Amino acid sequence: MTPVLHTERLTFRPYRPEDEDAFVALLRDEEVCRWMGQERVPEADIRTLFRAILDDVYPQRRFDVWGLWQQDVFVGHAEVKKTGNVDGHELIAALAPAHWGCGLGTEAVRGLLRHAAANLGLKEAYGMVGAGNTASLALCRRLGFRHVRDVTGDDGEVTKVMVIATTEAG
Repeated sequence: MTPVLHTERLTFRPYRPEDEDAFVALLRDEEVCRWMGQERVPEADIRTLFRAILDDVYPQRRFDVWGLWQQDVFVGHAEVKKTGNVDGHELIAALAPAHWGCGLGTEAVRGLLRHAAANLGLKEAYGMVGAGNTASLALCRRLGFRHVRDVTGDDGEVTKVMVIATTEAG
């Protein structure tokens, strides 16, 4: 079962049905989509994805996924999952733009790394960061991620594959 996690300012909480509108608003935000490397997805598709998290991902324990909360305010989304993008587990964190630039991204990734090491037994974890996402690349450098390779998408966009030993996060 996906555990509830806590950092200094954040609570990583498995999604509940009442979180659907917050999840949809985050994943429909143009700036969030831009840095997640995707186009804005139709709202109906995001609602279907949210229901799949509740009805499939959690019951079948496919991977860990959370809403990020600062006190009672939804601030973002986080995941640790095995993907086809890398030979291992990928960390995914997305914050609502109103919460950018105040250290919550760093705190969220550190929380994901602690979970990956302590609860999942992972020795390393990956991040996929758009080459133009200077803030997230700086965050990765501060934490000790190393650049593995660049991947160029069909649209010409470059994504940097980053890796870190889960015990090295600074």
